[in-house]
Amino acid sequence: MTSEELDKEFKDAVARVNAHTEPFPADTLLKLYAYYKKATNDYGRPRSREALINAFKTNALFQAENLSEDEAKEQYIDLVKKYFLYRE
Repeated sequence: MTSEELDKEFKDAVARVNAHTEPFPADTLLKLYAYYKKATNDYGRPRSREALINAFKTNALFQAENLSEDEAKEQYIDLVKKYFLYRE
């Protein structure tokens, strides 16, 4: 897959997640968060009002820290595909 194809597929997956109206399971949401942050090279600190949520987000980021941007995009896309596989 070319870089352009990966970027397009990633953007489509992000749009699909953003358009989804039902809540995601917490573990899926945390993985999506970490993969998105790595894929977009956004290393800002979690900004939830709840310290516990920030701790979970930080932990998710640590688990994804060794991924490259492209690997994070691929992981994000794969997770979205698996999540929606049986929901449509």
